Amino acid sequence: MASAKNTELLGHIDCAGGGQVWVEGTTLYVGHMRNPDGTSIYDAADPRQPRLLAQVPMPEGWHSHKVRVADDIMIVNHERFGQGAPEFGGGLGIYDVSDPSKPKLVTKWTTAGKGVHRYSFDGRYAYISPTAQGYVGNIVMILDLADPAQPTEIGRWWIPGQWAAGGEAYPWADYTEPRCHHPLRLGDRLYVSYWHHGMFILDISDMSKPELVAEGIKSRAFPHPTHTCLPVPQRLKGRAVMVVADEDVAKLAPAAPAFTWIYDITDERAPIPIGTFQVDGIHADGAPQTPMTGCHQPSERFTGTVIPFAWFAQGLRLVDIADPFHPREVGHYLPDPPQGFDRVSSNDVTIDSRGLVYLVDRQRGIDIVDTSVM
Repeated sequence: MASAKNTELLGHIDCAGGGQVWVEGTTLYVGHMRNPDGTSIYDAADPRQPRLLAQVPMPEGWHSHKVRVADDIMIVNHERFGQGAPEFGGGLGIYDVSDPSKPKLVTKWTTAGKGVHRYSFDGRYAYISPTAQGYVGNIVMILDLADPAQPTEIGRWWIPGQWAAGGEAYPWADYTEPRCHHPLRLGDRLYVSYWHHGMFILDISDMSKPELVAEGIKSRAFPHPTHTCLPVPQRLKGRAVMVVADEDVAKLAPAAPAFTWIYDITDERAPIPIGTFQVDGIHADGAPQTPMTGCHQPSERFTGTVIPFAWFAQGLRLVDIADPFHPREVGHYLPDPPQGFDRVSSNDVTIDSRGLVYLVDRQRGIDIVDTSVM
């Protein structure tokens, strides 16, 4: 049965499984995991009775499981996912959602290869992780959407060795290929997760020439990929802090469930882990467990020091990092498994301006949750 601490379920949406949820005002945007479901848009003004406004489909062989919205512009990813419709192509769909019940395609930005996985968007710039002609794996790219009808690349960065067409020697013959997962911006820095290649901090004071500031420590003793590098805007205990979530999938070796790290980036050229958080009881003996038992990702939106996490089979976890050396859980909501499934698979979480939490299951459904701790 569902369990809760300092949380209350307000509403539920029975919909196809999702990869990301995002809220602007009281409008909820959902990127679905599998075609033909692409993006759904809901009116969540009444969180107890959300109302479907519109849906954007996807063709066979592609998905748009990520969505971000700012200033009435919606961006969805187009990424290869299976077989079919090769002519559709990878990239980004850019929509006018000034009337969210009638999303209008402004343009499609295309890229070579598999497409775009994940990204962030501030209303002007999109910080994306595309595959690109001549490169191995996904790289960092910055697009300017001052004119949404004409997205313009203004900068890119990659780990030396990814640019095969540029003649760079490939140094990872005995390891997995590099793959930018997604960049997050704070000020003139990009905090970049790079899957099994760890994390990077980039200086983007000149967006046309991102420069490496630091590479984080990535021990192969922990074989999970790095999903998110989330900088915290305020100092905690006098320290500059970054939350680094490893994802409990694609393990390079059998391992206990993935968890999240807290990094001290006060000296940003030498990031160092100072704390970790794991849900109590899920790896008491450290034995390997099935994928999607542990951590997936934090909400990129949060207020104060409590960060909502989607923790795969452990549901929603509310983690207070006020003491970054000792993060602690202050609330949770573990839904019942969707019908036909053995356990939940909480994939993404976000909050709105009312402090409500939106938790999407990658298999099926969205829960809208209130909490007393944020």
